[in-house]
Amino acid sequence: MAEVALHQVVKKYGEVEAVRAIDLDIPDNEFVVLVGPSGCGKSTTLRMIAGLEEVTSGNISIGGEVVNDLPPKDRDIAMVFQNYALYPHMTAFENMSFGLKLRKLPKAEIRQRVEQAARILDITELLDRRPKALSGGQRQRVAMGRAIVRNPKVFLFDEPLSNLDAKLRVQMRTEIKRVHQKVKTTTVYVTHDQVEAMTLADRVVVMNHGRIEQIGTPQELYHHPRTRFVAGFIGSPAMNFIPCRLEQNGAGMRARISDAIAFPVPAANEGRYRPVVGKDLVLGLRPEHITEPRHNGRDDGRDFTATLDVVEPMGMETMVFFTIKGTEICGRVEPSSAADAGAPMRLYANIDHMHLIDPASGAVI
Repeated sequence: MAEVALHQVVKKYGEVEAVRAIDLDIPDNEFVVLVGPSGCGKSTTLRMIAGLEEVTSGNISIGGEVVNDLPPKDRDIAMVFQNYALYPHMTAFENMSFGLKLRKLPKAEIRQRVEQAARILDITELLDRRPKALSGGQRQRVAMGRAIVRNPKVFLFDEPLSNLDAKLRVQMRTEIKRVHQKVKTTTVYVTHDQVEAMTLADRVVVMNHGRIEQIGTPQELYHHPRTRFVAGFIGSPAMNFIPCRLEQNGAGMRARISDAIAFPVPAANEGRYRPVVGKDLVLGLRPEHITEPRHNGRDDGRDFTATLDVVEPMGMETMVFFTIKGTEICGRVEPSSAADAGAPMRLYANIDHMHLIDPASGAVI
């Protein structure tokens, strides 16, 4: 059993509360990613699980055993760091086997474990090289191999891809996911990159100011955020947040953006939104839901015209930026339909994917 559980865990540095009474249950074999901006408490949380930081209050358990007072070496965890932490004078084989030698395992078993990990990571031909003869991605594979050979209860990853270039990061993301599918071990992974979190995780834990904002699958967080922070942090480019007022419109409702633009609220949302009619709110709409018109000429009140400020061709799509009442908005359109910067363009808001947000609390209504 290798489930990890945090119960009311607090970490203080003097008067500064870095982690604020968080609860988190990670089942056996699950891949969980802690994500959030710098200073949100994600790395501190990981280091408390590892035993590298003391818990101020609360409990951390691994495999059903409270480990608050256990040193890192007795927690049966393996950690992969951002800076690889390889011994420069040792070969890849020696780096991967070093921990096993300290545990005085038989030489035959050490070799068998290292060679098996090397096959999984496709670094068999690199085992005789020292770190200086390896690329950044190869060094990170060796660091992962050193963790795998331990056969620990839990893998901990602390921003392991931050030192790699963009292309190599994508390759290593795929590699880490492939390794987890082969080596079914409970994994806690920390990153500030929400794309990394979305692509790797079984569940994502979004943290902000030392608290957990929301826990869910990548799809749950993307399509059903509970707060403005989660809605804006998950997704690239970020969700548009547009000030609006919710109005009654006969039997229906509409979200008024400006004197000229008001979008009809889908009937399915009317019951939920009825208590906030007449209030100033924030309309959340992702860029992919602001497109060129796609309704065969039928006017359903979702079309509008905007003058484009910036046009960014991306190949298979084009990003368009425009401003309504001082708010910059981003849309995603077909490359062939995009107007030039400075020109007006007819656009369509797929309001079926709208979110209404209370500007005071930040909660999604």
